[in-house]
Amino acid sequence: MMLFGKISQQLCGLKKLPWSCDCRNFWGWLNAVFNKVDYERIKDVGPDRAASEWLLRCGATVRYHGQERWQKDYNHLPTGPLDKYKIQAIDATDSCIMRIGFDHLEGLQHVEKIRLCKCHYIEDDCLERLGKLENLQKSILEMEIISCGNITDRGIIALYHLRNLKYLLLSDLPGVREKENLIRTFKTALPSLELKLDLK
Repeated sequence: MMLFGKISQQLCGLKKLPWSCDCRNFWGWLNAVFNKVDYERIKDVGPDRAASEWLLRCGATVRYHGQERWQKDYNHLPTGPLDKYKIQAIDATDSCIMRIGFDHLEGLQHVEKIRLCKCHYIEDDCLERLGKLENLQKSILEMEIISCGNITDRGIIALYHLRNLKYLLLSDLPGVREKENLIRTFKTALPSLELKLDLK
């Protein structure tokens, strides 16, 4: 990972990449590669391990059920029986996770908390996909969505499908404009939800 970091810093420092590719396009392509779903890998190692690999590859961190420590280093992912490490929490702060990678979440059954902070590739489609995953509808208790500029009211409304959601923090989301409608929708759909809004 350190070698990749050094190479990426050198690439970012170039005005133009040697093959005349725009730097932004290059990083978009690379992030799409990191998010690609390998369904054979999910079958081979199980959904929790495959999702951990995806999340860490994209710069997120995970915490496993029964552990206090956050797993940050891809090269130090725990080994052992496939069913031993179940993802309980995901912190995607400053990560490059995007919609095409969300199929990694489909088999997860123990995720209780998700934090999306400064995720530049997170859009309404991501939250709509999240809200449709049956396992997550049951397991997610807490969500925080902070400074994700591509999220609008449409994406937030889709979270009402998370029927056991107890806490939702929404902060610094310029695309979310109808606060009163959000409050009404969540009050009706999830009456026990603690909704915290820090929106302008």
